[in-house]
Amino acid sequence: MTTVVLDNGAYTAKIGYSHENVSVIPNCQFRSKTARLKTFTANQIDEIKDPSGLFYILPFQKGYLVNWDVQRKVWDHLFGKEMYKVDFADTSIVITEPYFNFTSIQESMNEILFEEYQFQAALRINAGSLSAHKYFQENSSELCCIVVDSGYSFTHIVPYCRGKKMKDGICRLNVGGKLLTNHLKEIISYRQLHVMDETHVINQVKEDVCYVSQDFYKDMAVAQLKGKENTVMRDYVLPDFSTIKKGFCKPLEEMNFTGKCKTGEQILRLTNERFAVPETAFHPSDIGIQEMGIPEALVNSVQNLPEEMQPHFFKNIVLTGGNTLFSGFRDRVYKDVRSLTPTDFDVSVVQPQNPICYPWEGGKLLSENPDFDEMVVTREDYEENGHCICEEKFDI
Repeated sequence: MTTVVLDNGAYTAKIGYSHENVSVIPNCQFRSKTARLKTFTANQIDEIKDPSGLFYILPFQKGYLVNWDVQRKVWDHLFGKEMYKVDFADTSIVITEPYFNFTSIQESMNEILFEEYQFQAALRINAGSLSAHKYFQENSSELCCIVVDSGYSFTHIVPYCRGKKMKDGICRLNVGGKLLTNHLKEIISYRQLHVMDETHVINQVKEDVCYVSQDFYKDMAVAQLKGKENTVMRDYVLPDFSTIKKGFCKPLEEMNFTGKCKTGEQILRLTNERFAVPETAFHPSDIGIQEMGIPEALVNSVQNLPEEMQPHFFKNIVLTGGNTLFSGFRDRVYKDVRSLTPTDFDVSVVQPQNPICYPWEGGKLLSENPDFDEMVVTREDYEENGHCICEEKFDI
């Protein structure tokens, strides 16, 4: 019996057989401006010649799976003959879903997995539980950890003790990668160039040049200096999709401070946007979202838990999700949490090698666990008892 592990995120799906490696694939469909009629699915994005003005069709809205037609197309593509050639009669699946998922969504998912695809067994689980499973496997002496999963739609902060999530401490911030990209689009459109349609390109800009500041006001002062003294300023060469396929950041020595740049290149000059955009994750109130930032919410979450456990959580903070890849993210979380906690607590923040695929790795480990067969719901179980058996077995 083979197991396929699918971490079904709102931006990318991380998928692979439990005995192979993982691949990260966009979990959406695209239409391009040029080939209006054709819809591209998942990793067919590489076939699009001109990805400017890409139109995204997402299965997730506000972090929950609402568009089943799109999700079905993506799954058909992933499980089908072009990709994983899944033999459903001999395969079980581990699939992730968000915290506090709606019952209607869970039931639709059960139906699709068991009745349409006819998997032999399924396990629905939160991505954070997989991350915690992997962390506990690697650090067997630890009993507690707190997972900060900063993804596309939300940032979730979830404490785990002995592999079980502590429901009193779960916290969700409505700040994710989508919000940051959109905020950057608005800033650039207001200051320089109309890019409201260029989600794909600006997302690339965000990944290439944004970083998390360790001292916001100091960086803000540097960003206002003129000429060479402004060490924050970067020139980003936008792609034109004929000669320049992918945007890139100009090396500092080639930067031109006089204002004349060589013709043919379209340049975005970025200064304080580089750190002001990711700052939103630490101070959402900057753009009028009345919520705590990540460090505050983390400390708040731990303070809702029994007192004797608190020190264990502070010394096992695990960062996962794509936003944690901003340079300086880990150090900033450490610095802010450290300043908010009593001095007699140890604080340690762990950022895995690949924070995006960390939950997938956890799912891979879980599927090799001897207790795995006890956790899944088999197709016979489902056909006999329907949705209620899934509700009993899956701790969601």
